[in-house]
Amino acid sequence: MYKQFYGFKENAFNITSDPAFYFESDQHKEAYAHLLYGIRNRKGIISMTGEVGTGKTTLCRILLNQIDEKIKTAFILNPSFSQIQLLQLITKDLGIPLPAKTNNKLELINTLNQFLIDETSKGHNVAVIIDEAQNLNIHQLEQIRLLSNLETEKDKLLQIILVGQPELLDKLKKPSLRQLNSRVSVRYHIQPLARDEIKKYINHRLAIAGAPPVLKFTDAAVNDIFTFSKGTPRLINILCEHALLAGFVNETMTIDDDIIKSAAKEALG
Repeated sequence: MYKQFYGFKENAFNITSDPAFYFESDQHKEAYAHLLYGIRNRKGIISMTGEVGTGKTTLCRILLNQIDEKIKTAFILNPSFSQIQLLQLITKDLGIPLPAKTNNKLELINTLNQFLIDETSKGHNVAVIIDEAQNLNIHQLEQIRLLSNLETEKDKLLQIILVGQPELLDKLKKPSLRQLNSRVSVRYHIQPLARDEIKKYINHRLAIAGAPPVLKFTDAAVNDIFTFSKGTPRLINILCEHALLAGFVNETMTIDDDIIKSAAKEALG
């Protein structure tokens, strides 16, 4: 609606996980380094957590786009499946050929294990990223622990990255999962953006969208965005989207604190 008014090539503040708009905050830079360290050094199980909308999925996509070609990857976006289906998804995403409708758990694990051994012999590594891992049930998490047992005398054959909301941390603390929790060797929790990163984040997304220099968010507006969003990127996007719509309606290229307050009332109640 307002793209033509602002001269955008595309919407600047979509809430989808688009790597093209990735903003590398200090937190995301550290999280990426932890993930890469855990994978390259074959640490087995890695966890990355953060509140809703802090950019976890986008960071995973960046990792998949930039990772070494010698690291084979699988990305499971929705783990709400049975143990068998989870194994089937992992093997399918890794490109492992399987007989049609393979439903035998032992056969799936043996096939995966042979694939991992073959890849290791070639000097390759294998990583599976499971997003929304807080939705995994106890049985699925136990299955992941068993998969982490696939190893040689020196190395873990499979690196498993559990990505989820803080509820994942609470789930891992359950007594029934203490063995799995003890095997998480690399952990990182992403915090929201700092106050001094908000303006950089907004200008970064505006620049990628092709915004003209005349389009400005005032300092007061940026302060209010931090107050209402607490630095959560998804909430920043929602506020800015509503603010730009209001700016379009009012035919202004200056987004001030009054516009942000109205946007917050409309978007966040």
